[in-house]
Amino acid sequence: LEEALVRWVLEDGRPFLGICVGMQLLATEGHEHGVHRGLDWIPGTVQEIPVRPGLKVPHMGWNALEALRPGHPLLAGIGPGAHAYFVHSYQLRPSDSADLLAITDYGGPLAAAVVRNNLAGVQFHPEKSQAVGLAILGNFLRWRP
Repeated sequence: LEEALVRWVLEDGRPFLGICVGMQLLATEGHEHGVHRGLDWIPGTVQEIPVRPGLKVPHMGWNALEALRPGHPLLAGIGPGAHAYFVHSYQLRPSDSADLLAITDYGGPLAAAVVRNNLAGVQFHPEKSQAVGLAILGNFLRWRP
């Protein structure tokens, strides 16, 4: 499968959207139950969300998105304070902050969306995020990086 993905996504430049664990697979490596190689398409690591007083892990529920690149086509129609639905215990920490498209606050900033060239990933679940999720999916379908 990786060979086909490399051909279609990296060589042919087709847009790619990783959702939740799919976003985490874009990283260089993941640290869930050991250290595991990722696709290394967006350099960085996947690490456990730190446990903080008053916050539960997994992070589960609605959280506001903060656009770091508000003019990006994937965020078209997504206003300030828009909420998305998250379910995760691990977070992608990109090596280059320029790859961050949006963050959310859960006891500190967490990557909510990443983008690099024709690659995009969202940590939240657009299929559970009502109008915001539908907008993101529609934007992705129209995206021509």
